[in-house]
Amino acid sequence: MPIQKIKRTYRKTKYILYKETLVDYKEQFWSFLGSFVGIGVLAYIQSIHFKGNDAVYLIGSFGASSVLVYGIIQSPFSQPRNLVGGHVISAIIGVTVHKLVPDIIWIAAPLAVSFSIIFMQITKTLHPPGGATALIAVIGSDKIKALGYMYVFSPVLIGVLILLLTALIFNNMTSSRTYPSHSTYHKHYHKLKKRLSKRQN
Repeated sequence: MPIQKIKRTYRKTKYILYKETLVDYKEQFWSFLGSFVGIGVLAYIQSIHFKGNDAVYLIGSFGASSVLVYGIIQSPFSQPRNLVGGHVISAIIGVTVHKLVPDIIWIAAPLAVSFSIIFMQITKTLHPPGGATALIAVIGSDKIKALGYMYVFSPVLIGVLILLLTALIFNNMTSSRTYPSHSTYHKHYHKLKKRLSKRQN
């Protein structure tokens, strides 16, 4: 009996994983385009303001956020509240922990990540890449650490707003994609699009 349950669970899991990989080529196209533009804009800002390896605007957690906001747009973790709130809250916590425990990495790193998880849960802004944003504030380069609370504003807030703006545009280009999920933004976006096309004609 337990073996049959295990087999049934295995079949269900296999089916779910298979369904998750069935992404339409159109979805793949818009996911690629959105992430390419979003990260591209951040990389362009990076190339203008910073030289060498000081990747201040291109913090690693933005790559993880791109997977969510362009590739899994219906996920609760991908919604604007989670994207912006998760990163900003985590950045504040990361900088605060670094200021309180600047030289003890084995305490500061887990404290930053753990507190960011708790505060994201409390504020209902859970966004997995937020944990990385908090960690980067503690273990990042000297240039990032020197930013202090400016890290929250730039690169974090500016970066996520660029990613969000790009997501709002490219995730609503077709009627089959809706972002944010369960909102009226998609309808208003397409109404405005129709009005503009009528005026041009």
